[in-house]
Amino acid sequence: MASPAHPARLAVTLHTLEGQIPADYADVAERLAHSWGVHAVRVTSDKPGRVRLAATIRDPLVRVGQLPASTELLKVTVGRLETGGPWVVDFRTVPHWLNAGATQSGKSNLANALIAGLAPQPVALVGFDLKGGVEFTPYAPRLSALATTRAECGGLLDDLVTLMTDRMGVCRMTGARNIWQLPPTLRPVPVVVLVDELAELYLMADKSEKDEIAKTSTALLRVAQLGRAFGIYLFCCGQRIGSDLGPGVTALRAQCSGRICHRVNDPETATMTLGDLDPAALDSARAIAAETPGVAIVASQDGQWYRARSFYVSEAAAEHAAHTYADLAPAWTDVMAAQPYETPDSQSA
Repeated sequence: MASPAHPARLAVTLHTLEGQIPADYADVAERLAHSWGVHAVRVTSDKPGRVRLAATIRDPLVRVGQLPASTELLKVTVGRLETGGPWVVDFRTVPHWLNAGATQSGKSNLANALIAGLAPQPVALVGFDLKGGVEFTPYAPRLSALATTRAECGGLLDDLVTLMTDRMGVCRMTGARNIWQLPPTLRPVPVVVLVDELAELYLMADKSEKDEIAKTSTALLRVAQLGRAFGIYLFCCGQRIGSDLGPGVTALRAQCSGRICHRVNDPETATMTLGDLDPAALDSARAIAAETPGVAIVASQDGQWYRARSFYVSEAAAEHAAHTYADLAPAWTDVMAAQPYETPDSQSA
């Protein structure tokens, strides 16, 4: 039957025969797609003994129309899912994200979409730009802090750990488990940390850098482990995210439940980003074509994975948003001084 939510999809629920499991259907999903003459067939199961086959008649991500911007705090509508629904990055639900992709894959475009979407919201934006500042410097008017070297990132991470500790103390004294349980007059501003070229934090040219890398890695991991309750969120981007970068990257991945994999140049990056999810997600990521920038495999907050495509947001559009809302950027000294920022509840930005 046709899905009312998306007329380009057909769905049918089947009862399995004795001895069958959903994987038996998933193994032949590609065969079914060819037999039915459809773009793809996805297999899911919500209870024992039942499988749902969802057939996408044509690729819904060839053209992606715009959707209204989200009006909720820390939510940004960045594109569309293959279901036709909105692709939303919701930091309140999924606090930390890994965003992998090769050059021209759409990885940077997604960062542009986030900056444009977060710019009008009462949040502090922090940039770690390991390309020497060429990516995030144009957005500096809306950033509360910007680091362009590993040493500068280490200093900002020290600040973030201190900030997190201070917020812990405020919550403890008031009996709150997180900043969202504080009254608006005491609630500090949420902080979203955007990291570009994550691998540069871990690459070692010689042994003299070992201590700096270890310190940086530990501080970033602490923020990932504890930051959510205290309003500190991570969005980490990289062309290559592999286990060869060391145990720090693997530990960070475990704390990032939000996963986005665009087209990548090496299988290890796809495996590192999606390998602990459904194997079919990994296969789909490896099949992303070079001529479809913005298409990615997304692990969603509902526990499922989807093909998705981000809206095109030009650098000029993101820069315009950064300048337009520059007055909303709190000074980093004010953020560190724990100045209340009249942050609203999550229902409105």
